[in-house]
Amino acid sequence: QVQLVESGGGLVQPGGSLRLSCASSGNIFRFRFWPMTWYRQAPGKQRELVADITSGGTTHYVDSVKGRFTISRDNAKNTVYLQMNSLKPEDTAVYYCNARDLVVGNAFWGQGTQVTVSS
Repeated sequence: QVQLVESGGGLVQPGGSLRLSCASSGNIFRFRFWPMTWYRQAPGKQRELVADITSGGTTHYVDSVKGRFTISRDNAKNTVYLQMNSLKPEDTAVYYCNARDLVVGNAFWGQGTQVTVSS
């Protein structure tokens, strides 16, 4: 089994920064090969992809966060990060971490961490 635990969320003023972490544990010996993705879901809205990173380190971002968010991974720590700068109220959402084990066709989700951007 695989567990993903997000942390680092909180309340921040507009223009501020937060760094989210997603720590993986359990049956994760293939972690370095997994594409990892951050999603978010705002109240009343569908979950949307925010950023993803391949096993080779290629990254992709939704247009609304380009230039402000940075996804990275540390395979030695089995952890993925999302550095969020210049935060806006519209970034307010629960942020979820997702991992895909392409070998066995499984996907894993964390429990989410709340990010609130408000003055």
